[in-house]
Amino acid sequence: MKVRVGLVWDAVGRIEGGRQLLKLARQADADTFLVFDHLINVFPRQAWDTGFSYAAADLPTPDRCLDFATVLGNLAPQAGPVRLAVGVTDPHRRHPAVLAQTVLTLAQLTERAPVLGIGAGALENLVPFGVEHDDQVGRVEEALRVLRLLLSGEGPHDFQGRYFTLDRAIMGLPAPEGRTPLIWLGANHRRMLTLAGRYADGWLPSELMSPDEYARRLAVVRAAAADAGRDPDAVLPAGGVPIVVAETDAAAHALLRATPIRFLALHAGARAWRRHGAAHPFGEHYRGLVELLPHLLTRQEVERALAAVPDEVVADQVLAGSRETVLKRIGELLDAGMRHPMLIPASALASPEAAGFTLESVGWFTGRLRPGADSEEVPA
Repeated sequence: MKVRVGLVWDAVGRIEGGRQLLKLARQADADTFLVFDHLINVFPRQAWDTGFSYAAADLPTPDRCLDFATVLGNLAPQAGPVRLAVGVTDPHRRHPAVLAQTVLTLAQLTERAPVLGIGAGALENLVPFGVEHDDQVGRVEEALRVLRLLLSGEGPHDFQGRYFTLDRAIMGLPAPEGRTPLIWLGANHRRMLTLAGRYADGWLPSELMSPDEYARRLAVVRAAAADAGRDPDAVLPAGGVPIVVAETDAAAHALLRATPIRFLALHAGARAWRRHGAAHPFGEHYRGLVELLPHLLTRQEVERALAAVPDEVVADQVLAGSRETVLKRIGELLDAGMRHPMLIPASALASPEAAGFTLESVGWFTGRLRPGADSEEVPA
């Protein structure tokens, strides 16, 4: 079983933080280094202080979000064999022609084909800036079709859609041989899963889910690929995997009480809370992170919401435990079909000491999961 491993950076704060993580990814022989694309952070600025996170001592606001394209261009000379990726941007703020130009430019700078991760868009990146976001999935489908055209060659290209139009459009920037950019789709629900099967090179769900649910959604992706006349195995099954890791299971579960990790439970939707018999403080129809507007939350709202968080919901948002326990749980996702876990070092949010151990653990995990490792090394 060939498994690729990636490392994720939130692209917040100083670029030096990203450079250090990329260096770690190279040392660990990771396959991919992925950066987020946000205009506003997923943590609320009104509650951001050292009582919320130790990081506030050096980062006065969590909203120092860096532009993904500039960041990846800056990191490209240091990437070497590590594939660079964004996960995910959207076609609401950036026209697909601009996205194609961006990722084709990045392909000139890297050793390996970069990844353009695209999704339906989180409201925090759209609503505060007056960006239209009606029919988000329909816009994504047109964007994928346009991207496929523009990445296929110079053109001219014609396309007539509801949201995008090409009129003898030229994309004269060629991809270097062997470095045609890849498209990964951030998809969690049926319509988007179907689009992943039809158009994408990779599936990158943002939700951490049970192995059974991962397998069920992957089956939807593969069925859609087959229906479109594609090889279902041509769509790489990836996924963000937030890890909370410590020396022991007990120590890892103690980290789940850290405020920024508890806040991750508020990124889950009301349905996830109902599974544990709890009502989400943001309402019974709240869909989770995709519609969170953290900059509008008052400190009092944050405090009340955190007080309502059930421990079970926090535990559902991450893989928590010792290295061996977390590896076993990743192995269960691999058994369900995942082939590219993207490690999100969530326990680094808890404390400087936890951050040190988490980052040391990245190499440990990739050493047991990366290409060339025997599947027997991953506990089932």
